[in-house]
Amino acid sequence: MRTGACRSRRALPFSPRVGVFRRICHNLSMCGRYRLSRRKQIIEKHFDSVSGEEDWSPRYNIAPTQPVPIVRQHPKEPRELSLARWGLIPWWAKDPSGAARMINARSETAATLPAFRDAFNARRCIVPADGFYEWKRMGKERQPFCFEVNDRELFAFAGLWDRWKDADGNALETCSILTTTPNAVTSTVHDRMPVILDPDNYDVWLDPGFSDTAAVSELLRPYDARLMRSYPVSARVNHVANDDAGCSARVDTAEPHQAQLF
Repeated sequence: MRTGACRSRRALPFSPRVGVFRRICHNLSMCGRYRLSRRKQIIEKHFDSVSGEEDWSPRYNIAPTQPVPIVRQHPKEPRELSLARWGLIPWWAKDPSGAARMINARSETAATLPAFRDAFNARRCIVPADGFYEWKRMGKERQPFCFEVNDRELFAFAGLWDRWKDADGNALETCSILTTTPNAVTSTVHDRMPVILDPDNYDVWLDPGFSDTAAVSELLRPYDARLMRSYPVSARVNHVANDDAGCSARVDTAEPHQAQLF
């Protein structure tokens, strides 16, 4: 998952009905997909959070600009599970046109770049997931791989959120997922990986009153490769319209994959 949009610089059409791009560039290096196949009640229990009226059904092929669950902490209140659109719009932005380019933020620069700096200081969140996808070139094709923690365990991406308002005062909450250098499992496919937080660090990361950016940045390390695995999956995940368990089903490939070393 790498910062930026699909290689084409043209604005992609957005469908308000389903909250997704009608055209997703699945096979370019600057797009991201992930999986969250648990129901809301399981997510709430796992992350010790409460939620409002928004529901969540299992998803297997989450794409940029779609609403996704995030967990955040308001001062003196319980952790909150809510929905935010994937693709951060800074509160000061004049319009939301850049959101598709902001699905990821590099952990090395997020604390200083204007687009992410304010959120990094006070609006950090975690983005629940139980798998994510990356693509590897194999000959003339790009083969998708699914990455998991242990045996499909729930985990948390380090995220940032922000609240943007249009000219009429209507608010839109959005989020971005932080990335870092790859570990031994992810490096076989990609030169970046999403930041997966250690559960022991959730409290510090979510604390809006903790503003020591140097200390917070220390949490954004590559995840322990011994706790991860990857495997090739069907090309069904290439198409955003496909969103079922078949997207993360293991398939055989012509080239042996060496990521499962641990």
